[in-house]
Amino acid sequence: MTAAGFRLNGASLAADPSGALWWPEMRTLVVADLHFEKGSAFAADGGALLPPYDSHATLERLEALARRYSPARWVSLGDGFHDRDAGARLDRDAAARLDRLAQNCDWLWLRGNHDPEPPPGFGGCALAEWRAGPLVFRHEPNPSPAPGEVAGHLHPRATVSTGRRQVSGRVFVTDGRRLLLPAFGAYAGGLDVHDPAVRMLFARPPRVLMPGRERVHAFPWSRLAVPDRLRNGGGQAARPMRRVPGSPARYGRRSAGSPGY
Repeated sequence: MTAAGFRLNGASLAADPSGALWWPEMRTLVVADLHFEKGSAFAADGGALLPPYDSHATLERLEALARRYSPARWVSLGDGFHDRDAGARLDRDAAARLDRLAQNCDWLWLRGNHDPEPPPGFGGCALAEWRAGPLVFRHEPNPSPAPGEVAGHLHPRATVSTGRRQVSGRVFVTDGRRLLLPAFGAYAGGLDVHDPAVRMLFARPPRVLMPGRERVHAFPWSRLAVPDRLRNGGGQAARPMRRVPGSPARYGRRSAGSPGY
C-alpha cells in the first residue's frame, strides 16, 4: 500500500489507504470514529439486523496498520465506541485483541459525542484533546478557524467525476491548515463534503484524498460532484465558506446513511 504525503500547518503527514493518518516524526497513527459495536447497538435498538462482525473487521484493519507502521502511539479521535455500553458488548476475543493493541504502545482515547467517557479496561488514557507540535487533535472540529486542527466526527465522503462514471468514497479533507479524517469504523456512514457542516470549515477550497485499494488519490475541489439535494437546495454547494465570526455554528442536514453524530 502507498500512503499520500502532505503537509499540515508545517507538519509532514501521510494519508494511508486504510483511512488512518500517519505522523512519521512522532511515530503516531491517528484514526477517527471507530464506532466499536455499532452493529450490536442497532440490533439492541430494534433497528437493522446487521452482521455482528463490524468490531472484528475494524480490529483486523487496526492490526494490519500496527504491523505495517509499528507506531509508538495511537490516537483515536473520539467515538471509538458507539455508546457507553459498547465496551461491555465486545466479545472476549475482540476485547483481547483491542487490549493487546493498546498495551503495546501509548494509546489516547479522545472523547467523542458517542463516548464522552470511553469504557475502562482497554488501556490508554482519555483526553478531551491532544496537542503536539503544530497540531491539535480533537473529535469535533472547531467552527472557527483552527490552524493545525485534526478532527473527525463528520465522516466526510466525496463523489469524484472520472470521465463517464463517478466514484464515491470516504475522504480526508484538507486545505493545508486543518484536516478532517474519514470515519474508520466498518459501519460508519458518511456526509458529503459539500454539506455546509463540512464546507463551512474551510475558507478556501480544500482538496480531498480518497483512499483506494492500494493507494490514496488526490482530487481538487473542482473535480467533486455536488449531490442533487445540495445542488437543488441552494445552488452554492460547490463553494466553501467561512462562518462569520460571532455567528452560531450551523451543521448541515445529514445524508442517507450518514452518522448519528
